Amino acid sequence: MNRILVTGKSGRMGQAIIAATEANPETEVAVTHDAGEDLAASIAGVDTVIDFTIHSFTKDVLEAAVKNGTRLVIGTTGHSDEERAAIAEAAKTLPIVFAPNYSIGVNTLFWLTRKAAQILTQDRFDIEVTEMHHRHKIDAPSGTARRLLEILNEETGTTYEDDIKHGRFGITGARTQREIGMHTLRGGDVVGDHTVMFAADGERVELTHKASSRMTFAAGAVRAAVWLADKPAGLYDMQDVLGLK
Repeated sequence: MNRILVTGKSGRMGQAIIAATEANPETEVAVTHDAGEDLAASIAGVDTVIDFTIHSFTKDVLEAAVKNGTRLVIGTTGHSDEERAAIAEAAKTLPIVFAPNYSIGVNTLFWLTRKAAQILTQDRFDIEVTEMHHRHKIDAPSGTARRLLEILNEETGTTYEDDIKHGRFGITGARTQREIGMHTLRGGDVVGDHTVMFAADGERVELTHKASSRMTFAAGAVRAAVWLADKPAGLYDMQDVLGLK
């Protein structure tokens, strides 16, 4: 039995992960943790930590996991380059799944976006990305949108720094061939909507994923924890878990 520590137990994702862990016959909730509680005491004796809290807490989770040799599933988004580097460093001694989204559907969207970008090339198709989340989300664009942009950058030879345009305002001039638009919406209780649009003269292709329940992500994270059980140290993502690479 895979003994799980669920962090952020009072949050919406924490509650969903607890439910998904309890529903999976291969896992059990060994202990939970919340802000202000003793992480070192919580992590002792567990097999895997599933963390969907805030990026500033990742450093503490990494330190505790390395000290105890505990596997990690990280679903937190909004990390800085320094925080991402710390995750990569910890993965030299621990097996870690670090993904912007644990939904099977979203990971299929990642795969489809890569294939579409290879076919619908920028010499004919303009590319735009939109995402919408609930009013409480604190980072923008979402981690899922960032991954979609990374895939598009990889396939088009563009860069996030030079070619991603975050919304448009005023007299922007005509759209350039290399630019990729990124548009973030916030409101209501939207769990997560993402669309990648390829627009050409006379036709448009849209790839869209809409999530209506956090259990989609929670169940995927628990699946990742089960998959990670026999893996060596290394940095993995949900594409590895689903065998899409």
